[in-house]
Amino acid sequence: MSELRTLVLGGIRSGKTALAERTANSSGEPVVYLATATAGDEEMALRVERHRQNRPAEWGLAEEPVRLASVLEEYGGSPQAPLLLVDCMSLWVSNLLFAGDEVFARERAAFLQALESYPGQVVIVSNEVGLGTIGMDPLTRRFCDELGWLNQDLAACSERVLMSVAGLPQTLKG
Repeated sequence: MSELRTLVLGGIRSGKTALAERTANSSGEPVVYLATATAGDEEMALRVERHRQNRPAEWGLAEEPVRLASVLEEYGGSPQAPLLLVDCMSLWVSNLLFAGDEVFARERAAFLQALESYPGQVVIVSNEVGLGTIGMDPLTRRFCDELGWLNQDLAACSERVLMSVAGLPQTLKG
């Protein structure tokens, strides 16, 4: 049986998304790219466009900045659930923080539950925040705490955890 859940961690520009995309592509499964980013400025719009151009044309695309569980439930109900590549948890946590505490708690719990029951493979991309300095302001500290705790929960429920360091994959689990 192949791994159902793979978490790919790494720092900024570490190659984590490219590693996740190679992992998804090598599965031989139909892939749906689940993007959490919103293009709020020109620089971010260029990043999103670059990601679109780098993906295989046959991959599906779902864009959802907050309600990830609903996307997993939607695709999980199809006759053959595709591999979902979720990119990325860092942006999702940021989106949730700005949505408010009630939405944050509800959507985080719903996502972890939907992930556990998703019948297909899932590859999740997230930034590793445990290697940096402590943020100077309360929002930055909360972001790092929340993402770190989410990464721990995702690693616990993933069969495989990879870390990309300078474009080199390191196996942490599986």
